[in-house]
Parts: sequence; C-alpha cells; structure tokens
Amino acid sequence: MLLNGDCPEGLKKEERAAELSRENGLDEAEPGEETTGQEVIVIQDTGFSVKILAPGIEPFSLQVSPQEMVQEIHQVLMDREDTCHRTCFSLHLDGNMLDHFSELRSVEGLQEGSVLRVVEEPYTVREARIHVRHVRDLLKSLDPSDAFNGVDCNSLSFLSVFTDGDLGDSGKRKKGLEMDPIDCTPPEYILPGSRERPLCPLQPQNRDWKPLQCLKVLTMSGWNPPPGNRKMHGDLMYLFVITAEDRQVSITASTRGFYLNQSTAYHFNPKPASPRFLSHSLVELLNQISPTFKKNFAVLQKKRVQRHPFERIATPFQVYSWTAPQAEHAMDCVRAEDAYTSRLGYEEHIPGQTRDWNEELQTTRELPRKNLPERLLRERAIFKVHSDFTAAATRGAMAVIDGNVMAINPSEETKMQMFIWNNIFFSLGFDVRDHYKDFGGDVAAYVAPTNDLNGVRTYSAVDVEGLYTLGTVVVDYRGYRVTAQSIIPGILERDQEQSVIYGSIDFGKTVMSHPRYLELLERTSRPLKILRHRVLNDRDEEVELCSSVECKGIIGNDGRHYILDLLRTFPPDLNFLPVPGEGLPEECSRAGFPRAHRHKLCCLRQELVDAFVEHRYLLFMKLAALQLMQQKASRMENSTSLENGDCPSSGSKPEDPPGPEAGRGEESGSASGLAEVKELAETIASDDGTDPRSREVIRNACKAVGSISSTAFDVRFNPDIFSPGVRFPESCQEEVRDQKQLLKDAAAFLLSCQIPGLVKDCIDHAVLPMDGATLAEVMRQRGINMRYLGKVLDLVLRSPAREQLDHIYKIGIGELITRSAKHIFKTYLQGVELSGLSAAISHFLNCFLSSYPNPVAHLPADELISKKRNRRRRNRPLGAADNTAWAVMTPQELWKNICQEAKNYFDFSLECETVDQAVETYGLQKITLLREISLKTGIQILLKEYSFDSRHKPAFTEEDVLNIFPVVKHVNPKASDAFHFFQSGQAKVQQGFLKEGCELINEALNLFNNVYGAMHVEICACLRLLARLHYIMGDYAEALSNQQKAVLMSERVMGIEHPNTIQEYMHLALYCFASSQLSTALSLLYRARYLTLLVFGEDHPETALLDNNIGLVLHGVMEYDLSLRFLENALAVSTKYHGPKSLKVALSHHLVARVYESKAEFRSALQHEKEGYTIYKTQLGEDHEKTKESSEYLKCLTQQAVALQRTMNEIYRNGSSANIPPLKVRPPPSALRTRVEVGFSVLLFKINNSLSWLGIDKYSPCQKDLENLKAEVARRQQLQEASRNREKAEEPMATEPEPAGASEDSASQPRAAKDPSSPSLQG
Repeated sequence: MLLNGDCPEGLKKEERAAELSRENGLDEAEPGEETTGQEVIVIQDTGFSVKILAPGIEPFSLQVSPQEMVQEIHQVLMDREDTCHRTCFSLHLDGNMLDHFSELRSVEGLQEGSVLRVVEEPYTVREARIHVRHVRDLLKSLDPSDAFNGVDCNSLSFLSVFTDGDLGDSGKRKKGLEMDPIDCTPPEYILPGSRERPLCPLQPQNRDWKPLQCLKVLTMSGWNPPPGNRKMHGDLMYLFVITAEDRQVSITASTRGFYLNQSTAYHFNPKPASPRFLSHSLVELLNQISPTFKKNFAVLQKKRVQRHPFERIATPFQVYSWTAPQAEHAMDCVRAEDAYTSRLGYEEHIPGQTRDWNEELQTTRELPRKNLPERLLRERAIFKVHSDFTAAATRGAMAVIDGNVMAINPSEETKMQMFIWNNIFFSLGFDVRDHYKDFGGDVAAYVAPTNDLNGVRTYSAVDVEGLYTLGTVVVDYRGYRVTAQSIIPGILERDQEQSVIYGSIDFGKTVMSHPRYLELLERTSRPLKILRHRVLNDRDEEVELCSSVECKGIIGNDGRHYILDLLRTFPPDLNFLPVPGEGLPEECSRAGFPRAHRHKLCCLRQELVDAFVEHRYLLFMKLAALQLMQQKASRMENSTSLENGDCPSSGSKPEDPPGPEAGRGEESGSASGLAEVKELAETIASDDGTDPRSREVIRNACKAVGSISSTAFDVRFNPDIFSPGVRFPESCQEEVRDQKQLLKDAAAFLLSCQIPGLVKDCIDHAVLPMDGATLAEVMRQRGINMRYLGKVLDLVLRSPAREQLDHIYKIGIGELITRSAKHIFKTYLQGVELSGLSAAISHFLNCFLSSYPNPVAHLPADELISKKRNRRRRNRPLGAADNTAWAVMTPQELWKNICQEAKNYFDFSLECETVDQAVETYGLQKITLLREISLKTGIQILLKEYSFDSRHKPAFTEEDVLNIFPVVKHVNPKASDAFHFFQSGQAKVQQGFLKEGCELINEALNLFNNVYGAMHVEICACLRLLARLHYIMGDYAEALSNQQKAVLMSERVMGIEHPNTIQEYMHLALYCFASSQLSTALSLLYRARYLTLLVFGEDHPETALLDNNIGLVLHGVMEYDLSLRFLENALAVSTKYHGPKSLKVALSHHLVARVYESKAEFRSALQHEKEGYTIYKTQLGEDHEKTKESSEYLKCLTQQAVALQRTMNEIYRNGSSANIPPLKVRPPPSALRTRVEVGFSVLLFKINNSLSWLGIDKYSPCQKDLENLKAEVARRQQLQEASRNREKAEEPMATEPEPAGASEDSASQPRAAKDPSSPSLQG
C-alpha cells in the first residue's frame, strides 16, 4: 500500500539492487554474491596461449581469451615492437584464413598451443592508405603535438617525468639507489611562503619528446592518382620521401608492396629504380635505403613499447590543454590529407559512406538486456557510439563556426542559418523567428540547449524501452553556442506541424496528445517525479500530458517514438521567476527573492528535486508514525515493540559513499532518518490499511507533505506550472494550487536546507573543493544552480566560522569573477573576425589580468594591407562583420562590466575596480584566474612566464595565444552493473570486510573496462580504491601498480592539474614511501604542492596535509631545517582551518616536536609537545591513550633536556678534558614510516570516517621493512658522525649519538609510547 510512490535515495538503491537481481533472473541476491559471481564468469572465460608465426622473426606465444575477436590479435601484432610495421595481413590456422570479425571461441580447432600463421595479403588503395597512416603514427608515437593540439583523443601525462620511468617492480630497481644521498631540496617556488607562481613547471620537458628524426619528409606525391595504364600494372599511389641523409626518393605503393620508382619532382617515370627491392612493408623498404632510418626507427619503437600503455591509449572524450610550449610545425601528409579530404565522418571501417548516427544511436539502445553479458555488450555499444558521435559533432560544430559548411537555408540572415553535415543537424544558439520572445529572447535561446541536454541525459538514464531521444551535443566555440543533434528519419521531408503528434510547437497554444506517448512517458514519470496533468489548448479542449508542453513527440519514418525539446523537463525555479500575485515563503523573501533573471527558463536541478522528495518522505514517515504510535499507545497494543525504538539492523544499509567531492545536502539528517524510516515503513505497512483510523493517519500525512495520492507517499511536480501561455482546466484548480505550493516549498528548501547544508559540509571539511570546477561540482551535487553562487558567498561571509571558510570564499569569488568575465568574453568574441582572433583574445586577457594601465589592441590590418576593398558578400561566415569594436575595450571598462555582471547575474557586489584591487581585496592569484578563464572559454596560451604585474608593458601579445578550443557538453552513458558492483564493494569495505570488498571492486574494474575501454573517470576511482585496499592489506607492490595507473588516468582524462590528479599524486607518494622509494615520494609530493599552488594557492586545508607529509619524509632523510619549514606551515594552516583546539593541530604540534628533538633543541620540542598534550587532555580527557602517550613523551623529552644541560655544565666546568657520558639523541624514529602513514591517513580513511580512530598500527608496514628503514637511518647517522668526527677529531662531541643504542632504545619502547601520532588526521 505504502511505497508505490517515491522513497528516499537509500531505500531506492536497495530496491534498485533487488530489481536488478530480479532482472538478471537471480533471486534476492545482493550484487556480488555467488549467483552474480557465476554470471560474471561467463565473461571471463579462461584464456589460453597460441603460437604466432610471422615472416622474418622468431615464433612467439600470445595469451588470448575466447571472447576476443580475431581482429584484436591483429591490433596486438600492429602494436608489438617486432611486428608493428605490418598492417595488411591475415591469420591462418591449418591453412584456413580466419574471419576478422569472428570470436576466437567460434573458430574450429583453435586451442591451447595452436599455431597461427601471419600471411601477407595484397594491398588495395584503402589498405595502402591505412598502412601509410600507421607508419606515420609509429613515427609520431612519442611526439606530444597531437595532445597539445587536442586531436584524436590524445592528452598529456607527466607522471613518468617524476617517477623516472617505471614503478612497476615495486621499487626493487631503486632500492639500491636509495642508499645514495638523496637531493631533497625542493625548488624555491614551492617552499612555504614563496610568492612566485611560475607556469613553465606545469609542463616539464620530457626527454623522450626530443624526437629521433627517422625521415625528413614523408608525403603523398604530386603524381597521384596513378594514370590508367599504371593502375593496370598494380600501382595504387605514389609517395615522396626525403631521408635523414637528404636523399629524395619516389616510392610506388602497389598491390604487391612498396618499391622505389624513377620519378622526380618534375619528371614522371614509374619504372622501378635500382636496387629493385620490393617490400611488403614501407618500413622494410625505408630500412634498406636509409641507415639512419633503420637505427632510429628501432630505438623509437623500443621507447614506444617501454611507455606505460596508459600514456598511449586514446581517451573516450577529448581533453584540451590550456597551455602548450612553442612547437615546430612539421610537414605531415596524413594530417594534411585529413584536413582537405574532410575525412570527418568517413571513418576507416566504413569506406565511402557517412555514418547514420541516428540509426547507430537508436539501434544500440534496442540491443537485448536480459542478462549480464547482454547488458555489457549493449552498454559498451552505447558508450562507443556516444563518444564517436561527440567527436564528430565537435568537429562539425567547429567547421560550422569557421564558415566551412554550407547552410541549408543560405539566403537567410547568418544567425538564423542551420546546417547539416555528416548526418548531424547543427543550429545556433540565437532566437530564430521570435521563438523565445516570451522567455528572454537570445538569452533564453542560449540556455535552452543546455536545459535540453540535461533533459536528454535524464531520459537516457531512465532508459525506457520504446522511447527514443536524439543524440545531442552542445558546443561553445568562439563565442557561439552550437547544438548538434542526430536527425529523425523523414523529419526533413515534412513540416513540423505535420510531424508533431504530442506536445506543442507554439508553447502551449495548440497542444496535442497521443495514447502511446502517454503510456511511454508514464513509465518515466515516477523516477523523474513528473505529474500526469491536463492543460487547455486554443480551442479550450482538455489535453492530457505527462511532460511539459514544449516536449514534442514525433514518430520517425523508422516507426520509432522520439521525444525532443526537453528543456523544461524539470520544474521552474520560482526564486528566479517573479509571478505577479504569487508570494514566496518567508525564507525566500528574506533572501531577497524572487529576483527577475535574464530569461524565464530557470529550472530546478534533478538533484534538488530528488533531495526535496527525500526530505518530504522523511517528514511523511515521521508524521504518519507519530500519529500511529499515539493511536497504538492509546490502545496499548504492541506498544513495547515500538517504544524501545531500536532500529532493525537491516535498516542500516550504507548510503552512497561520497564521491571525491561529494556529500549530500542533509547527509547527517537522512542517514540517521533512514533506519528509523525503514522501521516506520514496516510499522505502517503492517497495518495493511484495514484500520480506518490508520488510513486517516496516512491521508493526513499525505496531505501535509503535498503527496498527489491520499493512500501513499507520492510527490511529483507539474513542469507546466507558471509556464507563460499554458492554461489549466477549471476542474484542476485545486491540484494546480497544491502544485504551486509545492514549487514554492522546493524553492524555499533550496535556500533553507541545501545552501546551509553545503556551507556546513565545507566547515566540517566533508567536501574540499580546490578550484572553480570542483566547487561547481559540489554545488550541483546538492542541486544548487550556479546562479546561487552569490547567495552561497553571502552565507559564507555571515557564517560564524568565516575564518575556516576562507578557501571556499576565495574559490567562490574567483569563480564569480571568471564566470562574469566569460559572459562578457562570449559577446566580445562574436564581433571578431577570424584574422583578428589572437589579437582580440590577447587584448581581452590584458584588460582582464595585466597591471599595464592602457593596453592597445593590434588590429589585424597591421600584418597585411589589401589593395582592393572586397565588396561585401551577403553570405559571410559568422563573426565576419567589419567590426573592430573589441579593440577599444579598456581594463577599467572591462572590470566595471565584470562587477556589473556579478551584481546582475549573481546578485553579489564585488569591491574592486581593477585586477590588482581584486587580487589585493580577495587574496586571489592572477595565474589561477588565467587558468580558470582559459578552461571556461577554451583559450590555449603559450607556456612561458607572464609578467602580470609589469606596469610598463602588457602581459600578453598576439603570439601568446596559440589556439581556441571548443567547450563541449554531452551525455555520459553509464555502466550500471559495474557501478552496482563498485557500490557493493564500497559497502563491504565500510563494514570492514576488506578482502570481499577488494574482490567486488576488482570485478567492478573488469566490468568498467568491458564497457568503457581502458580509460575513464570511473575506472580511475576504481583503481584508487583498489590501491588503498592493497596498501591497507600490506601489498605495497600491488598498491603502487594500481595507483600509478590511477595517476596516469587522472592526468589523461581529467587534466594534468585537476584537483583529482593532485589527490592521486599524494596517494602515489605514500605508496612509494611505503616501498622505500624516498626520492620518488618526495618528487611526487613536490609536484602535488606545485599544482596546488598553481590551482589555488597556499592557504588551503589540503596544504596542511601535504606539508605534513613533505615534512615527515624530509625528517626521515634528516633534512631537519627544511622539514621544519613545511611542518610549521602545516601547523599554521591546520590551526586556521580546524581551530587551535583541534586534534589535527595536536598532531601537528607533535610532529614539529619530533623534529626539534632530532635537532636536540629540547626547549622548543617541549613547548610544542606541551601544546599537543593540553589539546589531548582537554579534548579526550586524562585517561585517554593519546593523552597518556603524549605525557610519556613529555617525560622522555624532559629527561633528555636535563641530561643535555648536565653535559653542558660539565663541559663549562672541566673544559675539554671532561668525561662525558654519551647523550642519547634519537635519530629520526624508526617508526617514521608509520608516522608518514599517519600523515597520509586522511587520504586513506576518506573511505570510512568510522575507521579514522583505529590506530593505523595494524596496517603498518611489516616489521622487516621497519627494520630496513631503521638500519638505513642508523647507517646514515654513522656516515654523518664519521665525517663530523674526522673534521673535529680533537674536540669531544657534546651530543654523540649511539645509533645502535638509540635504535635499541626506541625499539624497546612500547609502540604507542614511541609514537603518539597514531590517530589519523581525520580526528
């Protein structure tokens, strides 16, 4: 009776897991229990090995798996060092050729030890082209230019620069080296307190990038294509090559292979030249004619295969770099051919035809999904098509804006033009034909595509069979917004009026409905919380809808039911939609709402709708249960079972563990409420509705929370409420009134619960955003739109813990400034023609960031002066107006506009008139602002040091702007089964079952790889968690290997300086340290600190953790002074962000004390340890273990201080002949690694806060490792002492240590007393 409506996330997840298992044909097994395990085994059949015989090399064996295709063996051979130069071959088993696309398990007679023979096949033009392209790729395999240019899904990674290559053998290779002295000195610019923020170290030069030159030129010959008589001799195409020895040769690609011909640049002679050497592979031919090629190509391939595969694999979506070094532009035949033959969309495997994107996108959705293998195949196909479509749509959108695509309505004004290219439809973000006149004109037309994309995302996620959405990508490029959509079959042949059979094409005047659409949309209404409702059309007839009126239903010629224009999928946000005669709740009016926004398409986010419904559900349960309990208490029935109030253990299903920046608006509230709710739900359900009084209770509770049903909780929204032009029938007035109230409550909920919840999470450090993107992510997860950023900052300013929110305030102000600047930049760029682009962008950046008071723009006319004025053409590309208005912008005007935009859009008053005032007032960094504006607008600038603060010359010149990239928004298809395994694994880990959790997460990793391929953000999270678990379980080698992959992947798919990448670097440093790779650990920590300084600055809670760790490692290698600088900075930052009485501060004091002790400065050590002791005593009490340990350590320090004083007095009295007992100054304690674990433990135990008070000791390195470290430290001390003794042989040592004794001394102490720093920093 009860749960036919909605329920909170936690319960929904349980339901979903159950549904999933039922779908799988399993009983109520949790994902990952035996049944699912068996099902997964289907996918991972045991592999076997086959022998490969290839011409010219020794036979080798290859491990294969039965579900691989023959094609995948081809790929492996094309990647192997010794067979990589072959592309045109087939594989034969017992003389029979294997089909490219058949699975290995279907090949008859293929088994363990079978011999596959590589047979060279004759070339075709297509195969010859593929071969040349492949050779070019091999020659360019170490060249990073494609990554800098944002081409072919290449992206950057710099990890290998800091690890010096491989970490995979868990450091055995390096342990020998670690005995040598380590150079631990950090670069000046990352030391605490440094004001310098250089840009060049962001992309350090990789040694491998100095490319080995194999050839000077490899290009298509001008003699192509072969004339008819030569075709009949088998000529396919001609190549022109200049070898490294400056020999110019002409090469024929024929059906039999490659050979030299006698043509020159000006004389065509296709006859073979001598020596008459025919080679099936171009590489073999070049090896014959050029010794340099032979030598360098071999070295190049050796280096290529030594690189980590994750440095080479393409990412699923393009990642652009906002900086790049000055690169030489080399001749490249393949790139030139791609650019001019418009290969775009003519993918290799479908020669000569464009792809039918719509058919591909919809067919993959129709694949069967009854069991796990089917679902994996389906999700993999969906993901692949989506990433291909996104890449094609991005290329097309750029071509449209650059003026390279002909419009389908060329006679219309430029803004109104539409384009079709490669079976994708492109439209511009302008208000065509006053479509959005009532909603805000061009501004509304600009936001509509992103709203529509959110709708597509949501309906795709619900994934109802029979309901189809269009492939949609939104691209922002050069100030324009382009929407790319797949094309519904047949829509171009008929009018829109004829096509639309559901919804409205004129915002609610004429409205149509259709029973099949109602049936399909009804299935989405529950998960999307959309209310089925009636509206009036222009003839005053009632029409039933299950979506907003703008949502259109069109049946394509393929018979599929499509929905499009989903821009109002979610209910309107009343805080930004003033409606005459409608007042908002008090919370809203107190905050100054409603405010008129610049468009009327402001919607609530899906996350907010979900959080609001969850909040209401808790309220509903409490109300209902309270009344039922009162009734039952009065009847004295079953009272005991309810009054004891214990929650059944089944109720404590773990919620989603927070993601990297996660945390829910009211996490604490809902978590405690969920178990309670579960019990109450059972209580209410047990009533089975026969008792009229309990029915009355439910009815009252439903009414109180705005449920649309009176017998069960079911909150849904009508998306058409407050829509201009939409009218409702008289009979629905009461329902409309309730819906209006619900919307007002949701608007108030955002202000009274979600925003304060976000600020509270920031104070508690439950979320730690580090830049604008991570702050935006944290806000969106709570359903807070970016237009509320001003309100968030107001609340931060008014917060009693304002000091502890300093980092949030800085990030928020930076985000507010750069977003306002982005809005201005968009319209600024629309008035710039292509030839003036770099001048305009550098001028804008000078006005935005440079202290130079009056930068002058260089108009493009400076470079070339045209003799003849071109007459104006009517159909000119976008932005080609003779417009130089941009050139007159001044810094004063720009900053005035930024402040105005911040006030108008975010309702926040900025107190600054120039960039220098902004930096001064808000403590911002210009380099950080540059990074933020570049990422938001797609600008790529030259990697060099910019003098922002010079008042004598502008910071940027035209030459500093290298490129402008598109900013792309698209749908991210999910791997649902893999995600369920991942969640189950996390839940197991939280319950303390590490081994089972590890197995489930390994399973999730396999499934993720199955769906996404090797590179994806979610795989990155999986690897990170696996590394943590292996580390905790003591398997450092495995931890190191997984974490190395996680770092590489984070760099490649998120960006080299993304906050997530910084976290990954910190984890990797810990595992390197655990594997005794001290210098690597240090360089990784230095890299993480540099990136933190660049992305945010020094004053961030994360810096405290970083500096503690750097200080601990430096202490370990006896760099005491350096160590102190970092540890004292960590102490200052911790004190600021956690308060002087925090346990983290106590730990910091203790770490500083240890270093002073090692320096024999006992007075300072005592002072710091006393501070720590006081904190432990007040926070934890006298009897707590930590307080006792600290007290023990204080005694030990006091004894040492007294002993030292006695020794000094002895020296003063008796001079150099004094008989001095050796003083025991302990070397850096043997438990050092344990302490570093402590420092790093925040990272480790973000998995589960409840683990944070477990001392880490049980996860400490094994005793043998500790002994090694102890011996190493002692050895170093002996070396130092020996050299010191040599220098001062005649002077007695005042503090001569006894390394062995000290070690014994420290070893003999109980572990806890020796190291009071066991609690994790989470404390």
